[in-house]
Amino acid sequence: MRATSRPTVAILTLLAALTAGLSSAQQLAEEKLIVGTKEAPPFSMKAPDGTWHGISIDLWDIVARELELEYELREYDLQGLLDAVKTGEVDAGVAALTITGEREQIMDFTHPFYTTGFGIAVGSLEQGSSWTHVLNRMASKGFLLRLGTLLGILLVVGFLIWVVEARANPEQFGGGILKGIGSGFWWAGVTLTTVGYGDKAPKTFLGRVLGLAWMIIAIIYIGYAIAGMTSELTINQLQSPIQGENDLAGAKIASLEGSTSEAYLQENRIVHENFSTLKAGLEAVLKGRLDAMVYDAPLLRYTVTEMGGDLDVLPNTFSRQDYCIALPTGSPLREPINRMLLDDKTRALWKDILFEYLHQAPTPPSRPQTDDS
Repeated sequence: MRATSRPTVAILTLLAALTAGLSSAQQLAEEKLIVGTKEAPPFSMKAPDGTWHGISIDLWDIVARELELEYELREYDLQGLLDAVKTGEVDAGVAALTITGEREQIMDFTHPFYTTGFGIAVGSLEQGSSWTHVLNRMASKGFLLRLGTLLGILLVVGFLIWVVEARANPEQFGGGILKGIGSGFWWAGVTLTTVGYGDKAPKTFLGRVLGLAWMIIAIIYIGYAIAGMTSELTINQLQSPIQGENDLAGAKIASLEGSTSEAYLQENRIVHENFSTLKAGLEAVLKGRLDAMVYDAPLLRYTVTEMGGDLDVLPNTFSRQDYCIALPTGSPLREPINRMLLDDKTRALWKDILFEYLHQAPTPPSRPQTDDS
């Protein structure tokens, strides 16, 4: 018998692989899939009646209908979902799952369907109406230093006017050292603020010269002093000390346990505190116990809006994050799903989904990265 040529063997092997793949995909289409998910608003959210919706869930529903896949959703926490995909306990993981090099080694991922980055949530830049915040600013070192300087100047001027006027004008600046200096302090304050009650006024020539000099100095100083004290109460509160990625070192940062943001903070040696839920971390920032929270930007913005508290998410993002559908290694669903993600019909529906939840247009799907950036 003549030996089969190598090209023929290669073709037969390829056909066998394709046939096996088609058979596996067809078999999956005929059985009910188990799809794991987790709470990650607005990508996956559980309604009070137990049904699920969100950006990722709606996208998966489109793909499943086009591929004629029956499925049921099963809820996990983040680590439980990753473990379920790894072991094949579920046929797919659908939420806001970021592809990383470490995860790629133990499971497969589809093409990215959404690209974002880390965001930083800080105390609200517009919380000036909060009395707690105002009182905290009044207790700051800068404000107290300016206030102390102003009071010291008033005391010096009050002392000088008392020395000059005490004998010639005892009815207004007399009555002992404490009472006399107190009267001088009151006169200096009234003159500084230009309130002009008129209850006290110097009568001696030297006293009036001192009064005139103080009026001129007060006009110049009052603008500087009030502007400086106002800036301590308002301008500084409009700028968080954390303006971006480079300001995280040395700050008190919150993150979500087991997330890619936690891995980023660990890799960059940034001290942080982990929380089991996004809202718990944001509550710690809201109460002032921590300075900021680092997590995926769209999830931060959505949750901050839902909480309605004095929190803001900085506009800049960093460290690219690609959201993908996670699959067990070697899953026959990978190629069919990838084709659906790139399909024009899916893209059109995808635009509607993003606009509904985020009021934004999508970026075109790209092939997933396999590094840890």
